[in-house]
Amino acid sequence: MIHTPVPDTAFVPPLITGTEDRVALDVLFRSLVDVCRRHQPELEATLRGQADIAGLSPELTARALQVQGIWFQLIAIAEQNTAMRRRRHVERNAGRDRLKNSFSAVLARAAAQGVPAETVHELLTSLRVRPTLTAHPTEAKRVTVLEKFRRIYLILKELEMPRWTERERHALMDDLRDEIELVWMTGELHLEKPTVDREVAWGLHFFDETLFEMLPETLNSLEEALASAYPGARFEVPAFFQFGSWIGGDRDGNPFVTAEVTRRTLRRNALASLRRYRDGVAGLARTLSISARALPVPEAFASALAGALALQPDGEAIARRNPGEPYRQFLTCLSRRLDATVAGLENSGSAPAGPGYADADALIADLRALEEGLSAAGCPSLAANRVRPVRRMVEIFRFSTVRLDIRENTTRTTRALQALWRRTHDGEPPDVDAPAWTEWLEAELGRPLDGLPDLSSLDEEARETLATFRLVAEMRGSLDREAFGAFVLSMTHSVPDILGVYLLAKTAGVFLDAAGIEVCPLPIVPLFETIDDLRAAPAIMRALLKVPVVRRSARQQGGVQEVMIGYSDSNKDGGFVASNWELAKAQRLLTQVGEQAGIGIAFFHGRGGSVSRGGAPTARAIAAQPPGSIRGRFRTTEQGEVVSFKYANRGTAAYQMELLASAVLAHALDGAAPGSLAANPEFDDAMEALSGASRAAYVQLLTHPDLVTYFGAASPLDEIALLNIGSRPARRFGARSLADLRAIPWVFAWSQNRHGITGWYGVGSGLKSLLDVRSEGGRALLRRMFEQSPLFRLIMDEVEKTLLTVDLSIARDFAGLCPDEEAREAVFAMIEAEYRLTCAMALAVSGASTLAERFPLYRGRLDERLPVLNQVSREQVDLLRRFRAETDEAKRETLKSALLLSINCVATGFGATG
Repeated sequence: MIHTPVPDTAFVPPLITGTEDRVALDVLFRSLVDVCRRHQPELEATLRGQADIAGLSPELTARALQVQGIWFQLIAIAEQNTAMRRRRHVERNAGRDRLKNSFSAVLARAAAQGVPAETVHELLTSLRVRPTLTAHPTEAKRVTVLEKFRRIYLILKELEMPRWTERERHALMDDLRDEIELVWMTGELHLEKPTVDREVAWGLHFFDETLFEMLPETLNSLEEALASAYPGARFEVPAFFQFGSWIGGDRDGNPFVTAEVTRRTLRRNALASLRRYRDGVAGLARTLSISARALPVPEAFASALAGALALQPDGEAIARRNPGEPYRQFLTCLSRRLDATVAGLENSGSAPAGPGYADADALIADLRALEEGLSAAGCPSLAANRVRPVRRMVEIFRFSTVRLDIRENTTRTTRALQALWRRTHDGEPPDVDAPAWTEWLEAELGRPLDGLPDLSSLDEEARETLATFRLVAEMRGSLDREAFGAFVLSMTHSVPDILGVYLLAKTAGVFLDAAGIEVCPLPIVPLFETIDDLRAAPAIMRALLKVPVVRRSARQQGGVQEVMIGYSDSNKDGGFVASNWELAKAQRLLTQVGEQAGIGIAFFHGRGGSVSRGGAPTARAIAAQPPGSIRGRFRTTEQGEVVSFKYANRGTAAYQMELLASAVLAHALDGAAPGSLAANPEFDDAMEALSGASRAAYVQLLTHPDLVTYFGAASPLDEIALLNIGSRPARRFGARSLADLRAIPWVFAWSQNRHGITGWYGVGSGLKSLLDVRSEGGRALLRRMFEQSPLFRLIMDEVEKTLLTVDLSIARDFAGLCPDEEAREAVFAMIEAEYRLTCAMALAVSGASTLAERFPLYRGRLDERLPVLNQVSREQVDLLRRFRAETDEAKRETLKSALLLSINCVATGFGATG
């Protein structure tokens, strides 16, 4: 049963208060029942948990699964609403510094520990936080459905307000039912694979709805916290929090992302921010109707106004239209320039007369002049509360909204470099691992350019690769110097891989000097993904940071070299414990490499939504990073359903951004304490042993000769591709091996079939191995690590949570889909034995009597969902069997719809796909 049945008595919409957490669920559930009763009354018993899905026709099964998926989403909305009310309750009754993971809490603790204001000020100058949106195919909900769920959330918030009469509350309930009814009648599945353009629109949706408005508020929250913790001290809070994006720039394995698509993406990103600034400036013009007779005009502002009017062909007319209103005149000039800038990007045939803005810096300067003018005239409150948020918005989002990363893999960049080699050499180029190849790269990097070379003779693929770099050179100059974030090189294996990208950038004219031998302004970021690559990373970076052009470029980019580390592929490669330990070791060693080279290493964390791909509670995940590895700089990917969960609603978005930024600030402040960088050799030794033993068990499963057969049959691996939730193919090069399968479908399929091996397999064997060798001493050591090691504690916490989602009975049903009995029994027996061992070992370490005993809220959320999730999972087994056996195309199509909705429903229920 998914919810306590609601009696059919007359219903007066209740007031949702902080002490009645179930009320929001009751309101949403009753509304959904009303919609169900109106459209599909035969499913009401299923929705109430009084009947199961088995035995329904495929059409009714599909509808029942959609209803259950809607309910899971409504539960998530109610939980977000409850969490926001709890945070407000704490702040209202105990003060903001008692609100866990807030700026106020972090800074109050720092002040209490004696951290001086000068240390905090110095840290702020280097603080850089950049979550990066990706188009990885893990979001199963369409934008139109996301918009409807957002309206439901807003109505739920309105129902919290005590001011409404009973009549008004009934009207709000009618609105709520209408929105749920619209969700009911809107297809949740993508009917066709989304284009990259649609993915760009999906990403920009969150900026339009929440982020443009709420990110400046995050900076304000930090300013207020600083003033409270350090009264009397002066701080300048820079635009330290910005968003990156891969959407429209990630061409790694995605043939649909071309240079032209990236160009279109950049223009759309720019237009999104510019239109928001235009609205903001227009709003200021309506508001600041200040008469010069009422408020004398400061001399500096009068000079700025004269300059702005002089730039406009009809400057005198603007002054006559708003006589005696200098601030409105000034803002009219700003509006005209923004109109011209927007029109230029839109390629409008009727562009407004007058100049546009060359870059964001010019607009920032104008807004700062307005702000300073109001302050000097005696209106600091108007300057701070009205103008400053708009200026802050421009500082954060500039003329690009996001910093767009370009991502490509070494296979593609190497082929482009080989094509360049053939332009001037006969025969075939040297092997990429041969010294001759590195010598050629270094010689070309040191040779001055004599203008940009003619690349027309190159093959189409190489020309396309070079065209992307030429686009970088062009758009940095014409659109915004921060339009691009970095070039991320996936599948990095060696120094020549990275030097090759520098050469491609040079050849395309990206370097700042015409000769192309001094500085590359575009950060080149190697991505180390597998465990072998993570282990090789320190040696690679040590050698790379000795290359003069790399060192010069890093210094020009703030004295920092960014390195990306991959959670997904390292987990797929070596299992959960080994992945986390190798990532921690790599960060520790790379930090030392940077210190020795005199160039800081900043880490870009390639995380996904599920725990198997790096997903974990934000503050705890950051706290578990090696001491000294962050130092105020933190980048992380935000993928798929994680983006909508965090940023679909304003209150949640504000909380998530402050949570991320405060965790980075806390880690940096903790790292400033004496002795904070010291390692614990005993813990490190134990982690090395655990990692090795757990990886051995995991690899034994991975290399089992029947695993590929089992996995393909006993999971919806192939059917997931039919969901059309991303423009990118599931495999990089179209092969059918596990090695080529992307990490997202790997995790997605194992979570759907309720095995969940990616989040726990091998952990039990690793722990048992350590106990076998060290006996009681090992048990005591593990308990100390559980209490004192943030990394080990995070691993064990997330393992226990994942184990709760595993259901061996349902997993056995999925296993039954594998027709090869010998393969089925061999593989499932390994999984079952490791599961039972891991459960026992996890409890031995924690000392608890049940899994995740210390997470009552998590258990409660899961208990709310599991009865239906289990029912849907069992139905999915039946649908898979019938779909795979059906030969009639019409019947197969009906079954496919129900099957995909079951996948969607399970993903929504667990809150994560891949």
